Amino acid sequence: MPQTDLKISNKTAIPLNEIEIRAVRSQGAGGQHVNKTSSAVHLRFDIASSSLPEIYKQRLFRLRDQRITAEGMVVIKAQSHRSQQKNRQEALSRLRELIQKAGESHKKRVPTRPGRGAKEKRLEQKKQRGRIKGLRGKIR
Repeated sequence: MPQTDLKISNKTAIPLNEIEIRAVRSQGAGGQHVNKTSSAVHLRFDIASSSLPEIYKQRLFRLRDQRITAEGMVVIKAQSHRSQQKNRQEALSRLRELIQKAGESHKKRVPTRPGRGAKEKRLEQKKQRGRIKGLRGKIR
């Protein structure tokens, strides 16, 4: 049974018809078969016109990732495998990871202050260090 959706989380999935996947020739050195096959895969995904929830779209646009163009298009090229099918799966998994990364919410940091004991300990260490340095001077 062919896959129809790219599952992002339990509640979120992208229909595969929103993802454009094209086979292209791989770059780099190859063998006798290199000029005959198109095993690399170009994946293009338009964030704005997708069915992703709005929170994912906003976070994807805010991500500083070189795979996201200024127009809001995710472009992924997979060519590490010799098989087009494996490259296709890798490109889809990279897209899934990118969207999952955008969907993570980080806990807001609550600034804290050092306690009284920590302050006293720090000041005592400074005094001790000063005494040691004072002992290094000339003897009168």
